[in-house]
Amino acid sequence: MTLELKNVSKTVAGQTHIYPTDLTLEPATMNVLLGPTSSGKTSLMRIMAGLDVPATGSIHWQGQDVTGMRVQDRKVAMVYQQFINYPSMSVYDNIASPMKLLGKSSNEIDNAVRKTADLMQLTPMLDRKPLELSGGQQQRCALARALVKDAGLVLLDEPLANLDYKLREELRAEIPKIFAEAGSIFVYATTEPEEALLLGGNTATLWEGRVTQFGPTPSVYRTPTDATTARVFSDPPMNFLTVRKDGGKIHFGDGQTAQATGTLANLQDGTYQAGFRPNHLELDKPQGDPLHFATTLAVTEITGSETFIHLDHHGDRWVGLVHGIRNLEIGADLPVYLDPSHVYIFAKETGALVAPASYASAA
Repeated sequence: MTLELKNVSKTVAGQTHIYPTDLTLEPATMNVLLGPTSSGKTSLMRIMAGLDVPATGSIHWQGQDVTGMRVQDRKVAMVYQQFINYPSMSVYDNIASPMKLLGKSSNEIDNAVRKTADLMQLTPMLDRKPLELSGGQQQRCALARALVKDAGLVLLDEPLANLDYKLREELRAEIPKIFAEAGSIFVYATTEPEEALLLGGNTATLWEGRVTQFGPTPSVYRTPTDATTARVFSDPPMNFLTVRKDGGKIHFGDGQTAQATGTLANLQDGTYQAGFRPNHLELDKPQGDPLHFATTLAVTEITGSETFIHLDHHGDRWVGLVHGIRNLEIGADLPVYLDPSHVYIFAKETGALVAPASYASAA
């Protein structure tokens, strides 16, 4: 049940929504499309489903070219962020509807509906109509309908966005287990890097209609191929700083230097772009020999057990994510620390990764 996209692109009114893309999705895999709003996730899913015909290229399912095949002739299920149910039907009949269309027996339908309803915590609501449910319950009904359908390709477009935090976390943990048993190809779109990491499987990062990288999720996170992928797979986005390689050292500004060891030792002398994730900036000096930067605090955001600190470093805007509630004075000078092992080095002009962080290389 392999799905192949070959040189697929999409244009609307002369505007390119998806640039030529090659992508192969294997059976029984979870595949996450990760990118910000308007990066092309939904457009790519609609092409996969057959809802849109690509401007160029072709779509192959199990080796067969299905580019012009109608969506209703494909074994595809799709769930959107905006829940879609049949308002005149009960929750039971909503969930059962795909199986009835497939001609399944009453026993098969009843067993599948009740098993899925139990998983989605909908058992007490089976006799209700969708409009009698909360928004989260309606979305769970839509998810259940997709799960009972015997689809080879299941497309989930930010399906948990409208659910409450507790249920969202529970389903995030359950979804990979459900999908692993189904044997189908699952494609899950999200704007949240944390969600991609929790779901695992493979991740395709998207930016302005381009797939910048595709591979096992931990590998894409630890070793982004370029600065754009690193930005996409970091929330808040990765921080950047211009650095210079000179002999055996990397010069970071503020008089800070680090030994060019490991992969850094092979870099040619010159100017590069260093990147580091917000959670690697620290306010308390760690052990070892960290880099030390003088910054000015612009904004703080307390999120409960963590605090986002927005910093100005000689015109560069950085964001740090530190543990605990910090009472910090806006506009104050604020020293921050960074372990050099957490620094990625990218080419200044192209953004290509030239040296991964040493912690990532060892992982």
